[in-house]
Amino acid sequence: MQIAILLYDRFTTLDAVGPYDTLSRIPGAETVFVGERTGTYRNDVGSLGMVADAPLSDVTAPDILVVPGGPGPLALMEDGPLHEWLRAVDARTTWTTSVCTGSLILGAAGLLKGRRATSHWAALDQLPGLGAEPTGERVVFDGKYVTAAGVSSGIDMGLALAGRIAGDEVAQAIQLGIEYDPRPPYDAGSPDKAPAEITAMIREGRFPLAGEE
Repeated sequence: MQIAILLYDRFTTLDAVGPYDTLSRIPGAETVFVGERTGTYRNDVGSLGMVADAPLSDVTAPDILVVPGGPGPLALMEDGPLHEWLRAVDARTTWTTSVCTGSLILGAAGLLKGRRATSHWAALDQLPGLGAEPTGERVVFDGKYVTAAGVSSGIDMGLALAGRIAGDEVAQAIQLGIEYDPRPPYDAGSPDKAPAEITAMIREGRFPLAGEE
């Protein structure tokens, strides 16, 4: 079973690594990081690089496709070679998935028309323009399409999908193995819970990311 995880400039690290650390532990899984070119792609703050070992042309029939999000998708919304590749491999995948704003890339490729989908809470309002029906759920299954909300939800998506593929015991073993037992020190993980001033700070782009002045 081949799992293809897409890399591009300014992806969000955990969007790719969360699904990797769950799905890659399914027995028989083979993971490949793929990009429009081989080599290093820098994350959204530029401080970390991940390597795509295969170009798009070398990955033609993955069983699972994972499209991470980040600010990078803003540069990937126009139809082009990446979208052509997404449509081609989607025709052969068993599961086509995304994390965070990765669903916008899938939507721009025309793969979410008429489907329920999620994204980062600040990007949900962009899904209707791409033909999708937005939902605030953390992980959404619609046929073979699985979309996860913001960043950390990619771990939940990976575990949920592992359960569908390999059974509950395998998924539970993966969860225990990575000790995924979140107990955050704050209850501010969604706009429904966070203080209004914090939500406004994120919406307005006033949150200082690492590496920025």
